[in-house]
Amino acid sequence: MGNYREFASVYRDPMVKGAVLVAGTTSDAGKSVVTAGICRWLARQGVRVAPYKAQNMSLNSYVTADGAEIGRAQAMQAQACGLEPVADMNPILLKPGSDRRSQVVLMGSPVADVDAMEYGALKDLLRTTALEALDRLREQYDVVVCEGAGSPAEINLRRGDIANMGLARAANLPVLVVGDIDRGGVFAAFYGTVGLLDAADQSHVAGFVVNKFRGAKELLEPGLDMIRELTGRPVYGVLPWLDGLWLDVEDSLALDNRHVAVRAPYGRQTLRVAVVRLPRISNFTDVDALAAEPGVVVRFATDPAELDDADLVVLPGSRATVSDLAWLRRTGLAAAIGARKGPVLGICGGFQMLAEEIVDEVESGAGRVAGLGILPVRVTFGREKRLARPEGTAYGQPVRAYEIHHGVATVEGGEPFLDGCRVGDVWGTTWHGALENDGFRRAFLADVAARAGRDFVPDPATDFAGLREQRLDALGDLVEQHLDTDALLRLIEQGPPAGLPTLPPGTVR
Repeated sequence: MGNYREFASVYRDPMVKGAVLVAGTTSDAGKSVVTAGICRWLARQGVRVAPYKAQNMSLNSYVTADGAEIGRAQAMQAQACGLEPVADMNPILLKPGSDRRSQVVLMGSPVADVDAMEYGALKDLLRTTALEALDRLREQYDVVVCEGAGSPAEINLRRGDIANMGLARAANLPVLVVGDIDRGGVFAAFYGTVGLLDAADQSHVAGFVVNKFRGAKELLEPGLDMIRELTGRPVYGVLPWLDGLWLDVEDSLALDNRHVAVRAPYGRQTLRVAVVRLPRISNFTDVDALAAEPGVVVRFATDPAELDDADLVVLPGSRATVSDLAWLRRTGLAAAIGARKGPVLGICGGFQMLAEEIVDEVESGAGRVAGLGILPVRVTFGREKRLARPEGTAYGQPVRAYEIHHGVATVEGGEPFLDGCRVGDVWGTTWHGALENDGFRRAFLADVAARAGRDFVPDPATDFAGLREQRLDALGDLVEQHLDTDALLRLIEQGPPAGLPTLPPGTVR
């Protein structure tokens, strides 16, 4: 217990009110979207609200206006609050480069590349930084809606926990546990999550939220009553399944459950986009704007045959460019891309793979490696990470984007394209988010369609920023219509309820 007390002692005022922690029974239970929904609902009530995630492990990230790198989900949650995202909203970001090592981004800047044992040496610094960031947000805003990480019942990680019950204990936060009923076993997951915590941790778990429910709620009611009786904690609401809420997910696990409805094309034909699902794929949110276009069918591919009928192949970002390039070669995808006669777009790490040569003594330590040789570019990895919000033009359209990369591309030919180049039907750029610019996206897709011989016309009315706002409003509506918002407000204002029972075994230390 000593480590927990030391963690709590860092926090200057653990009795500050106006915050809640949204935890989950599993990864991808819906913590990010529930957090965003609560943020949007509160913001619409005139509450000054901000999101927060102490520690995020994600390869989807974003660059703030002042050049800090944070999780993409926290940037989306900031938008739900009507705020410009800042580093305090995600003070610790872990970016896995392999199964054993991750880059540690602290307050928006990379500070180390560590394995699990080396990470332990940073714990004191990370705890202090995380709590100071939360402290600043709580001083500035009426409410801070915190998102947990993974599950609070990962008991092997509890002693060093920063993002779940360790945070709740230190900052005196009430905790809502979100469960994904679509996976099955949600009641067992609720009970087991609480029962595996020790008594002090359990005293912070105020209740539950059922997420992704399909069907008649009256069939669920007996279970809701029983879980209240068994745990002494209420279900604050049941959020129904809602299609089309594809919003800045945190990791590639969510790709397995991706549900994106394809709208009828504006023109006569659809446009088929295959996105290569790299092992260390990063910032695959770049293609969300493509999926939002009527008539654009986006799928993720791991086999060369899945590229055969694609009108456009996208090589997305990667946290492990050289390693993922080797995977492309092993799977035959590299040969399939090299033999293509149709459009290919490389973004950041994908752009680097299209180069003639990569020199990497930083990320992989592999030294000089041959690229796919499709674009006249040479890439050299530097120790300083490039974090920027560039602006430019392409196809006569303004483009605002963001950059996150160690690899510096030297373009030695081709036609200029953003910061990269184009040769024939192949484009490459390090700019993320470029496709979110409506005018540029339409012009680019029109060019792709013409080169692919498809009678596809981009819809001139598609407004990606507006669509994202509509989705955030839909999340706010879900919270307003399906959660007990009066009880939620009391929980935020009053903190963890008194007298919550301890469930067995409740003895984990």
